[in-house]
Amino acid sequence: MSDFERPVLTPPGGEKKVLLHSCCAPCSGEVMEAMLASGVDYTIFFYNPNIHPEKEYLLRKDENVRFAEKHGVPFIDADYDKDNWFARAKGMEWEPERGIRCTMCFDMRFERTALYAHEHGFPVMTSSLGISRWKDMNQINGCGERAVAPYEGLSYWDYNWRKGGGAARMVEISKREEFYQQEYCGCVYSLRDTNLHRRETGRKSIELGTQFYRVIDKGE
Repeated sequence: MSDFERPVLTPPGGEKKVLLHSCCAPCSGEVMEAMLASGVDYTIFFYNPNIHPEKEYLLRKDENVRFAEKHGVPFIDADYDKDNWFARAKGMEWEPERGIRCTMCFDMRFERTALYAHEHGFPVMTSSLGISRWKDMNQINGCGERAVAPYEGLSYWDYNWRKGGGAARMVEISKREEFYQQEYCGCVYSLRDTNLHRRETGRKSIELGTQFYRVIDKGE
């Protein structure tokens, strides 16, 4: 286990009730445990219509449900809205990672999260997306701020979940829980490009549902 101490978290405005948009169990594990340690009352909102194919979507969602149930955290399943996602992604099929397609994707997911937060009395929303080193935090935070803008009294919590050892703790929790290890961002275009890169470097294509985090014994 790591030896760092988590800081005490205080959501915007000193609020204690938060709606957490979760993209997956590995990314949200540290966010969830950090908020629990600070006494933050939060609910998970799972809305990720970008994840493709459905087998991968269910693998990621089920892992997140399992971890939420372990901690007694409410879990809102916003269902698999993939047709709307593909409609919004039309014309962006060949955009690079972190480009305008990703901005569209974050916007779509956060807009739905903000609407739920507004309709169900959550004063603050945040997301686990920013803890991944593969993501652009400024891009994610910009999408979060846009999503809450139409709703008076709703704030986006742009906390840097990577700092203070958060990124290392994310991996530590994933190994401890033996979470399913995703090998691409999530969408069909990310899967395509990741497999293309693998073939170019002499690696096998991704096999869905086969990789899991695990603690490696020192004797191995």
